Amino acid sequence: MILHHIHISPARDNALKLCLRYACKDDGIVLSSDGVNALLLRQWAMALAPFKLMVLKDDVLARGLSERLAHIHQIDDQEFVAQTLAYDKVITW
Repeated sequence: MILHHIHISPARDNALKLCLRYACKDDGIVLSSDGVNALLLRQWAMALAPFKLMVLKDDVLARGLSERLAHIHQIDDQEFVAQTLAYDKVITW
């Protein structure tokens, strides 16, 4: 099981596209920084739907997206660290 950490907007980089190519159904995905913007586009939201998806709460708040992303599991920094320890490997894209 791998935890994939995406911190770059898919509008600026192809990291999310590559991540989704290699991610397995048991993997988790954490979006942080500008990576949370991916959920604003339907194509990325649908592509991420089959995975255990989490977003960093502070990054969602900083972008004023709390209401739009209320249905997504939001975690704090402490929970992010706990998630990194729960998976066999962490890949930051």
